[in-house]
Amino acid sequence: MAIILRLDRVMADRKISLNDLADQVGIANVSLSKIKTGKVSAIRFSTLNAICDALDCQRFSFFHIGCMLPCGYWACALFLP
Repeated sequence: MAIILRLDRVMADRKISLNDLADQVGIANVSLSKIKTGKVSAIRFSTLNAICDALDCQRFSFFHIGCMLPCGYWACALFLP
């Protein structure tokens, strides 16, 4: 099982750019880009709360738990609330 980030989809739905979100959250563009692409191994809850406040979404609304299928596609097993 893996945690799949869908921050890019939430940002697209809200029509907000990476630069604008980074400014609102108060973190560097590079750090937010790493979060968006899933290149981080941890994220502070304070950062997660700031992202959710800026995007006006529920906590963990852009995380999914899934697994890689043998064909190479991801299967989402559970959507976190």
